[in-house]
Amino acid sequence: MKILALIGSPRKGGNTDILVDRILEGSQAKGHTGEKLYLYKYKISPCVDCRKCKKGDYLCPIKDGMQDIYSKMVAADLIIFGTPNYWYGPTGVMKLLIDRMRPFVANSKLRGKKWILVTPAAEGAGVCRPLVQMFRLSFDYLEMKFVGKILVTAFEKGEIGKNQKELNRAYQLGMSLK
Repeated sequence: MKILALIGSPRKGGNTDILVDRILEGSQAKGHTGEKLYLYKYKISPCVDCRKCKKGDYLCPIKDGMQDIYSKMVAADLIIFGTPNYWYGPTGVMKLLIDRMRPFVANSKLRGKKWILVTPAAEGAGVCRPLVQMFRLSFDYLEMKFVGKILVTAFEKGEIGKNQKELNRAYQLGMSLK
């Protein structure tokens, strides 16, 4: 299985990054391959509602970093969406990415692909409900298959590295992937 991890955290080596690494380590132990992209390294413009993605070749006409990301999403069997909880939602760059996934409604290129959500939150998993619901509704609409989530309490950079229980849970999720 080919896994694409999209990191929507500005903190390289932070809690989101650490948890995604553990999922990838577990999946690699089962023979899967993984690639990780840091969304803050890409210029992702907002959707301008031009609706050109609903016609012709069903592609977004905006020429920016999403063009590289689109092809990697299509090539993946499973996509990990990693984002800290910002004001009960994803980071801005992750929201930009989701908004720009509109072409996949028309071209169905993500239909049947699996996805995982990884979200650390200062206040814990209980405050992640709106974020989780946004992802679930969006990806259900794209007919993607939800296979798991890791929602944890973490705020300071790298603090999740001390929580062996959650690190093991992330690793086990990676090992469970089929």
